[in-house]
Amino acid sequence: MTQAHVLGFPRIGAKRELKTAVEAYWKGVLDEAGLRAAGRELRLRHWALQKGAGLDLVTVGDFAFYDHLHNATALFSAAPARFGIERIDLPGYFAMARGTAAQPALAMKKWFDTNYHYIQPELSADTRFALNRDWLFPEVSEALAAGHTVKVVLPGPLTWLWLASGEAGFDKLRLLSPLLNVYYAAVEELKRRGVSWLQFDEPVLALDLPAEWQAAYPVVYRELAPAAPPILLATYFGSVAEHADLLQALPVAGLHLDLVRAPDQLDVFVNNTSEDKILSLGVVDGRNLWRTDLARVLSVLHPVKARLGTRLWLSASCSLLHVPHDLAQESRLDPRIRNWMAFAHQKLDELAVLRRALDDGEAAVWQALQASAQAIEDRRRAPSTTVAAVRARVAALRDDDARRASGFAQRIAAQQAVLGLPLLPTTTIGSFPQTADIRAARAAFKAGQLGETDYVAAMKAEIRLAVERQEQLGLDVLVHGEPERNDMVEYFGEQLDGYAFTQSGWVQSYGSRCVKPPVIYGDVSRPTPMTVEWSTYAQTLTDKPMKGMLSGPLTMLFWSFVRDDLPKQDVALQLALALRDEVVDLERAGIGVIQIDEPAIREGLPLKRADWPAYLDWAVRAFRIAASGVRDETQIHTHMCYSEFNDILPAIAALDADVITIETSRSRMKLLDGFAEFQYPNDIGPGVYDIHSPRVPAQAEMTALLERALKLVPAERLWVNPDCGLKTRGWPEVEAALARMVASARALRARWQAQPSASASASATADSGAEPSALLPSVT
Repeated sequence: MTQAHVLGFPRIGAKRELKTAVEAYWKGVLDEAGLRAAGRELRLRHWALQKGAGLDLVTVGDFAFYDHLHNATALFSAAPARFGIERIDLPGYFAMARGTAAQPALAMKKWFDTNYHYIQPELSADTRFALNRDWLFPEVSEALAAGHTVKVVLPGPLTWLWLASGEAGFDKLRLLSPLLNVYYAAVEELKRRGVSWLQFDEPVLALDLPAEWQAAYPVVYRELAPAAPPILLATYFGSVAEHADLLQALPVAGLHLDLVRAPDQLDVFVNNTSEDKILSLGVVDGRNLWRTDLARVLSVLHPVKARLGTRLWLSASCSLLHVPHDLAQESRLDPRIRNWMAFAHQKLDELAVLRRALDDGEAAVWQALQASAQAIEDRRRAPSTTVAAVRARVAALRDDDARRASGFAQRIAAQQAVLGLPLLPTTTIGSFPQTADIRAARAAFKAGQLGETDYVAAMKAEIRLAVERQEQLGLDVLVHGEPERNDMVEYFGEQLDGYAFTQSGWVQSYGSRCVKPPVIYGDVSRPTPMTVEWSTYAQTLTDKPMKGMLSGPLTMLFWSFVRDDLPKQDVALQLALALRDEVVDLERAGIGVIQIDEPAIREGLPLKRADWPAYLDWAVRAFRIAASGVRDETQIHTHMCYSEFNDILPAIAALDADVITIETSRSRMKLLDGFAEFQYPNDIGPGVYDIHSPRVPAQAEMTALLERALKLVPAERLWVNPDCGLKTRGWPEVEAALARMVASARALRARWQAQPSASASASATADSGAEPSALLPSVT
């Protein structure tokens, strides 16, 4: 019989029960026993769903109160010495993820090319490991006691080590041997407890992995295999065909391949799989919510089944962590569009149908196959997915549409003449706290319980409050606070044609933070202005510059569930034109500073470097089309966060934004090093405090970060700002942090202005940079 399983299941709960429980625990409303009980209930429910759908194994170890990679850090007792934690308990686990009064949190990074953020292990030559049986093993006992056939999932040793941070010049592979000691103890214990399979996730194999790391794989798996349950080595997010010989030679019982992202790798493995290995094929998309074309998949699987027999397993391409829970909750979604979708629950059913079709014949699941075929054909033929005028406008784009009229040096002079900003200008990234009153008003308006006039009045009152508080704090460039926005992507998607929206399509972004990505199902255009009314109202409340706030085309693309029947670059250009219209309208309305956020630009980068140039070419072009329709005097900002940018700095510079703001506080300005070495040519605002933590840093700490920044960036080009938007924080901590930030900037401004020679030197350095448009061979 063909086996079916999943690599992981969404942990947050169909109604975000995990978010509710975790945040209640953080507030002191729920005790640790209550939080653990909530987690146990969710795990039991999700295992029962997998078993009820007919899957042969339930996956244990994919649950986390914050992040699965951070769970492994706790399992290995790998707390950095600065936290003073010997054995990581639940309070210590959260302390490392969120920070404390004394210590900043561990760094947060994007999980490969997804919008999920993981907590980065922090290693040094002094790191010591010890198995902490308070983690993972209680969950294994729960699953076994419930009568399940258990497959435990753990990050593979080399993936966990690769994704960790290390001191400059430190070779993390030096820690492999002690790390393997704790892995060995863990897998030995899992085998003793009767675990049927052990899934080691090794997605780093889809990267351009250095030779010394590749060479470590035989060492690792020869060490662990004898002590472990049968090992399924899981790869995903890209092709691992170049590692076929290496993988086939490993002493593991099976391999998992992502055939959604990399279908061409199938032949390499099917034709060379040894007779003692199973092959798990990821044929259902774990990253997107569209239904699987079951007939097409079966046409691929039938010959594989004939060759492999019972050694063929079926699965999703990757963990279902990245898709919503259950389509059954979507009662308001257009029934036609709804019929094109499959959430995590439905993907379990798709796997069951595929397995039965292979084992019992397609006649046994004829109705399910017919329903799938009809949905696929209906989506293909639907007139709402194609708009001739939108496609004609994209086809008519010219090279000049992706260029500002003048270079940065001319533009920044024109902007300063209008804006009159001080040295080290202070600003925020856009949003202010989304209070309970704001959320209640927005919900009442959507439910029809609050009229439009009253809703607009409520939002304007919140805008007025945000502007008043910024004035009191002394910020230089203000924002309207975004009270009307539920999400930085969903808000815009709701006002664009070609988008659909779910009621409960929540996915985890990090910790308790969940997002509900909109769905791009058709060609995208902007019927009417989206933000102009709110920004222009805010500008009437102050004489200081007011920033208009937009999400960029790449972020709108990658933070949505995007259609899979059109190349991504075509969708990006449609979005760019819609946003270009908004940028031009903001300028016409008197908004002289416009921020186009692009935190997702790094996220879209292909995992293989050979594929980078093509992506960066169209990604840069899309941003520049959105930003280039304005006069020199209009200042374009962009914001990026929680990604590594050093390896794509030429492309970041080629965006040609007048000001870029980036996250740097968790790395303590280390991310700024690359910008300095590259001699980034435009203005830059490195974040001076971490908004994802409730911790309010001292003024001296912010000053120290800014002093380090001033060693790397000329003062004339340096902005002062938080790491990211402030919507998830409360007003007391926001005001305290911003007050210290402004005070720090003012003190340094006064000190710097008292040193004319330093200022002149910095100005000379500032004028020596190359124009951004010369930094890439092509942006069109």
